[in-house]
Amino acid sequence: MSTKPITFALLTALSMAAAGCGVAEQGRSPVVLRVNALDAAPQSGTTVGTFSGYLHSDVQTDTGIFNDVGRVTLAMVLRDPGSPGVANTPSELNSITVTHYRVVYRRTDGRNVQGVDVPYAFDSGMTITVPPTGTGQQTFDIVRVSAKVEAPLRALATNPLQAIDVIADVTFYGKDMHNNDVLATGSIGITFANYGG
Repeated sequence: MSTKPITFALLTALSMAAAGCGVAEQGRSPVVLRVNALDAAPQSGTTVGTFSGYLHSDVQTDTGIFNDVGRVTLAMVLRDPGSPGVANTPSELNSITVTHYRVVYRRTDGRNVQGVDVPYAFDSGMTITVPPTGTGQQTFDIVRVSAKVEAPLRALATNPLQAIDVIADVTFYGKDMHNNDVLATGSIGITFANYGG
């Protein structure tokens, strides 16, 4: 009995299964949304501080409680860049419009109960179109005022000797011009404390 037909059938089935998995993971969009940079800055009143790759979030300043601002730089990348010497060129139909985002806070020690160990996750709206070439940049709330008046951040206002270190995972959701869903996630470290004492 020959094993060649069985081997060929098995290889064909495996390649089809692998191809199916790849398509399911990649989605239908011919483009990928990429986070080029994710920065943040503290805010006091109407003044926004300097953006950097790490946020020191003051839970209570001398003049009150304020949100903190994030800033994202997004780019679009073709899934199929073409072949050497014959590169594919993106068009306006490859633009991506981001419509909303979600912020989830987590600690590296595994203590991640929302409202106890970390602030509550939240969703909010955002509208920015990422062009086929170049980048798009947008600011947004990365820490809301409401988080600073709820547990666990509220307790830090009266105890300047404590701090909470988290990672904020920010996922940006949008659609390409063919109405395919796209998303991308960036992360940034945050230390919450009462820096004014």
